[in-house]
Amino acid sequence: MDSSAKLPLAYTSRTDRWWVEPLWTGAGFLAFVLYTTWSMLQAEFYWFSAGVEGFGGYLSPFYSPLIFINPTVSGAAPLDHAWFGSWPGWWPKLIPASPAILILMGPLSFRMTCYYYRKFYYRAYFLSPPACAVAGIPRKEYRGETALLVFQNLHRYTLYIALAFIVILTYDGIMSFFRGGEFGVGVGSIILIINPILLAGYTFGCHAFRHIVGGNMDCFTCPNGKPTKRYRLWKGVSWLNGRHMLWAWLSMIWVALADVYVRMVAMGKWTDFSTWGM
Repeated sequence: MDSSAKLPLAYTSRTDRWWVEPLWTGAGFLAFVLYTTWSMLQAEFYWFSAGVEGFGGYLSPFYSPLIFINPTVSGAAPLDHAWFGSWPGWWPKLIPASPAILILMGPLSFRMTCYYYRKFYYRAYFLSPPACAVAGIPRKEYRGETALLVFQNLHRYTLYIALAFIVILTYDGIMSFFRGGEFGVGVGSIILIINPILLAGYTFGCHAFRHIVGGNMDCFTCPNGKPTKRYRLWKGVSWLNGRHMLWAWLSMIWVALADVYVRMVAMGKWTDFSTWGM
């Protein structure tokens, strides 16, 4: 297809169902964004410990880390779990006092600038183009990721934010195996410990991380002609990178599932089967 020709939108010689992938990826990500936004604005039912005080409990990943806590809402974590105490008085009255508003900007900045996510939302939402060898929205010239889209270059820096969240959510996963300081296992603790594992698979397979561990090297066998440890690390990251789309979707769906589970258990809608209740 001549990319310089002005062809009508979706013009193609392809005979397969090319529109399926941009349709399901666009719809799936939109559902995630809508649910995340709704959950972020609720500011309640993000914590569950069955009324047992002390170390341990289930914390929704959307609300971690707990920078501030409004102890007056239902399903809020104990005040001593907050990094900086109770909710600040300077917070605007028109904006919900939700910790998630302050938290989600970090991990979402990493996902929204991810190379894989760029590919699918350029196709699904901007139709630029909607698929390979399929005509996109006609335009005068290709400008690339310039002007407003230059912010995509922040991806290499948002990687460090994502790495920090893996550490934080791993701690939350470990904490979920305790309730009032007593060790146990519940459905929620299994869900919350799997969450950082999937996020790690997605983050450590990121193109930016792959570049850090070895993509910027000119030689993997220098100076003695043998593969270096860094080369073996790069190979492992490359294996994850080859499945980056799978990790991206599994981790995205699972983090939403973790929030749903904690919320439903905290509201009393679902029963958390655990060794503490035996």
